[in-house]
Amino acid sequence: MGQASKNSRTSSSTQKFFCSCGGEVKMKTLFEKGKVKNHAECEKCKHIERRPSDFK
Repeated sequence: MGQASKNSRTSSSTQKFFCSCGGEVKMKTLFEKGKVKNHAECEKCKHIERRPSDFK
């Protein structure tokens, strides 16, 4: 039997981000001024950043 190709070996892992207040960060897609923008928003304190890693 042959080996599986590197493209067929996928890993499904999800990374969870948390705000300093203890709330979970969710990604939201907004349509503003004709452009699609992604925002990361804390569910607990409603703090909004551009990406989840900015919450540190």
